[in-house]
Amino acid sequence: MKPLSIDGAWVHTPRVHADRRGTFAEVFPAGGLREAAGRGLGLAQANCSVSRRGVVRGVHFADVPPGQAKYLTCVSGAVLDVVVDIRVGSPTFGRWETVRLDEESRRGLYVAEGLGHGFMALTEQATVVYLCSEPYTPAREHGVHPLDPAVGIEWPAGVEPILSDKDAAAPTLAEALAAGLLPRYETCAAHYRRLAAVDRATTADGAARVPDPYGAAPGSPVVDGAASRHVPGGAGSAGGPSL
Repeated sequence: MKPLSIDGAWVHTPRVHADRRGTFAEVFPAGGLREAAGRGLGLAQANCSVSRRGVVRGVHFADVPPGQAKYLTCVSGAVLDVVVDIRVGSPTFGRWETVRLDEESRRGLYVAEGLGHGFMALTEQATVVYLCSEPYTPAREHGVHPLDPAVGIEWPAGVEPILSDKDAAAPTLAEALAAGLLPRYETCAAHYRRLAAVDRATTADGAARVPDPYGAAPGSPVVDGAASRHVPGGAGSAGGPSL
């Protein structure tokens, strides 16, 4: 797992084995994720989206706690995936970074709770599969406008963005901050520490033996497991469901 410049985001580029039958790749390395992030991914929901060229989904995030961590891979076509640090007080607040996910590389992206996430479909059709740590809960879901000029995400030139009505009506980063919608960095950091503590108590058979910090019953299953820019005023030096 290779870390991005934004804390809480990692990329996995698997070795793709090819022979006369086709290809094979390990697209989700549970052990590698645990080693990198200090915790595994508790799988609560798996999503699959199919998008035509130019479709932008995001930038989405959920209230923390519990938030929603995601591990994404593109199984058909290609997308430009983007992570935005929207955690108030983060050293990289306002920074964004992009990663190409496609059917050739089988690259995967992990996005921790509290980070903003979105992507644009680059091919005529692109299919993305998401593994999510929490189920979709509309009351906790929010968005930041993906074309906010103050954030300045560099979407591919020559591709007309296609947004849902909900994403087109999303607030700018400044508006979301003023409305108190954005997660706080210290809250996210505390949440990561709690998740790591639960994960350390996970037994070899994948069953947590301590109470979940947000009320799940003891014994709940736990699954083992690049362009960037800095928004003016932020810190750092590099420049339906949440789908």
